[in-house]
Amino acid sequence: MLTLRFFGLSLGVPALLLIGAWLPGLVPVAVIYGAVLLVLLILDRRAAGRVDQFRIERHHDNKLSLGAANRIAVQITSRAQRRVQLVIRDEPPVQFVGSDVANLQTILAPLETVELAYWVRPLKRGDYRFGDLNLRWSSPLQFYTRQATLPASVPVKVYPNLHEIRKYDLLAWRDHLAEMGLRNVRLRGEGTQFESLRDYTPDDPYRIINWKATARRAKPISMDYEPERSQRVMIAVDVGRMMRSPIRVQEDDGAVWDMAKVDFVINSVLLFSYVATIKGDQVGLLVFADKVQHFIPPRAGRAHFQQILEMMYALESQPVEANYEYALNFLATQNKKRSLVTLFTDLSGVRASDALVAHVPRLAPRHVPLVVTIRDPVLDQEAQQEPRYSNAVYRRAIAEQMINERHILLENLRRRGVLTLDVDAEHLTMSVVNRYLQLKSRSLA
Repeated sequence: MLTLRFFGLSLGVPALLLIGAWLPGLVPVAVIYGAVLLVLLILDRRAAGRVDQFRIERHHDNKLSLGAANRIAVQITSRAQRRVQLVIRDEPPVQFVGSDVANLQTILAPLETVELAYWVRPLKRGDYRFGDLNLRWSSPLQFYTRQATLPASVPVKVYPNLHEIRKYDLLAWRDHLAEMGLRNVRLRGEGTQFESLRDYTPDDPYRIINWKATARRAKPISMDYEPERSQRVMIAVDVGRMMRSPIRVQEDDGAVWDMAKVDFVINSVLLFSYVATIKGDQVGLLVFADKVQHFIPPRAGRAHFQQILEMMYALESQPVEANYEYALNFLATQNKKRSLVTLFTDLSGVRASDALVAHVPRLAPRHVPLVVTIRDPVLDQEAQQEPRYSNAVYRRAIAEQMINERHILLENLRRRGVLTLDVDAEHLTMSVVNRYLQLKSRSLA
């Protein structure tokens, strides 16, 4: 492809010919100038080289993470003997946020290797495909721009947010879980399984003082215990109609994107079940809408967690109302041992709310029921806005009414012995895990 630079220089030929009408001596100059320019173009195009002078590879995780910024790296190696200005356009799935900015530019020195990167955010689980890599590079004189397409089409799967698990493992190994928003809520001295020794504090009961260690170190030493392991955690996920509604998230950099409530829940369930597995608990999963979609009995171990992960990868919400009575009766029949039953659902709709109040409290006192709901930040914004127009007044009134009804419902559940957690989507995962750790520390599950 010819460049503007070449076209600009080639305008010299007709300009010299026009002037040659008055100065005939310039006509041969115009012919020579045009011939030289044409020869330079041919040589420049040849010097631009072929596409095989570049080696390009795309690198990314085999399983991309839902709702997270996934790094896509493109590694380029130049075998050319000159500096090359290169433009690369990748073809990520168009459904990903960030697919429109997959254009990369670099200047490669001779025999240099560089790695460029961009980020994409998948908003729905499933199977996708990356397309080819498109290259464009300039010739030495920049008279000609060559372009080529490298076959690089590969399938990719989008799973629930695996980034959070990797982050959890890394920070847990460094003992820096607070950076992730997780709190160490273990109550010292509670539980029966010995964990570690530490310095005595005035609030410690005398029964947890280790007298042998105190004698060796010549200062009071207390023992930390952790609660009994192998507790049961049963996770129930509502995938009915109301869980399909989107939640809008605004990033600190101004980026705005929407994701369905059920996908926020699935991300939270992933880390929740992983942490419970690491803590030695038996984790089960119940997925329901108008009927039970999937059921995995509670078990322990990482292989069991992988089974839960694969199930969550394939979950789809249903355009029907959730049937709490059927789902909870099924759960009571299949899971008779005491468990922390964590129900992820939505509170929209009077009918659904009445059914929730009628059936969830029946889990107690055999089980410890915890209802987790996503609070929509749009409602809070509408309720807090200053009403300047009549339309805004109505919207604020409706938002306040919906928030009040939500508070009344949650309070009604709490009075009937049901634990509740109502939190916005951005803080859902950490809030759920923190509540689980808090309940485990008290041996309530």
